[in-house]
Amino acid sequence: MPDEIDLLKALVAIPSVSGEEEPLARYVETTAREWGLQVVRDEVAVRVEVGARPGPTIALVSHLDVVPPGKGWTREPFTPTVEGTRLYGRGSGDAKASVAAMLCAAKDLADAGGPPRGRLLALFGYGEETKHTTMERAVETVGRIDAAVVGEPTNLEFAVAQRGLMMVDLLAEGDQRHAGYAAADGEFRNAALVLARDLLKLDGLFAERSHPVLGRTTATPTMLDAGVSRNVTPPVAKAILDIRSTPDWTHDEVAHVLRQSLTSSVVVTSQRLVPCETPPGSRLLAAARRVRPEARTFGSPTCSDWVFLRHVDAVKCGPGTSRRSHTPDEYVDLPEVTAARGFYAELARAYLAEDS
Repeated sequence: MPDEIDLLKALVAIPSVSGEEEPLARYVETTAREWGLQVVRDEVAVRVEVGARPGPTIALVSHLDVVPPGKGWTREPFTPTVEGTRLYGRGSGDAKASVAAMLCAAKDLADAGGPPRGRLLALFGYGEETKHTTMERAVETVGRIDAAVVGEPTNLEFAVAQRGLMMVDLLAEGDQRHAGYAAADGEFRNAALVLARDLLKLDGLFAERSHPVLGRTTATPTMLDAGVSRNVTPPVAKAILDIRSTPDWTHDEVAHVLRQSLTSSVVVTSQRLVPCETPPGSRLLAAARRVRPEARTFGSPTCSDWVFLRHVDAVKCGPGTSRRSHTPDEYVDLPEVTAARGFYAELARAYLAEDS
């Protein structure tokens, strides 16, 4: 029987920064093939299928790419290092722990004769950490998916809702003038002040609706740009807003509220990452609770490839701690990886059971 920890070590040891996933994808393909699994690798994903009987499809979905190591590491980022019950390395939690557990779960299900009906699909995409994720195209190639578990670090808790991401530029216009004449009579606007007044209006702008799991939509200024010279009033001031949306607001509604409330021009630069939530009466969530009754449900503030599976019965669940993602000395707790392997396999069996 393959060991999920040894597999995770091997995955971490193969650098796979977004755009450079091919060596890791080849390794996953080779490993799955050596295990006797049905596997296909192409330009959008590595996919593994177990079972081909009539019935539903449950997908175990994650990604092979990682963010660059960055600075601040006290260990080699692509040398998997075990200290106590933790494994350190870039991508150890986000999301190679999920990949290792999902691949081993597929092997376990195959060794047990496959699911009683339907199929298990393991789908590992590329570029998830960038705007170039391949998961949308990957999902389009695999036929119908009835349920999906998105493998991201949640400490094996069940994320039943996920915030969307909308990026907006605020552009305030003013008059360029020598700063010494800023108090002169007549029509005069300082673009920096116009923008500042608009930024103050953001607090509570979306307070009228509160999602039961995710709370309120937030609009957070993350970058500011203005100025020609230290003694010249700026003709233009710009702020970039990071908007974390909830299912209570469509992105078109968010843009409308901004335009109605602010003086600055509102330019939407990205709105494809819409919010997601597990549907009411989810059969997948019911099965997950039976398999792992100790797990709590929560709303996730971070985006993932769930957005491309938002129309199916889905939850986000995987080993690892989300706050450790993208940080120096990223790690995963190894007992969670082992627990994840068992959870994914048992959940697939439960969801695909004859009497489900």
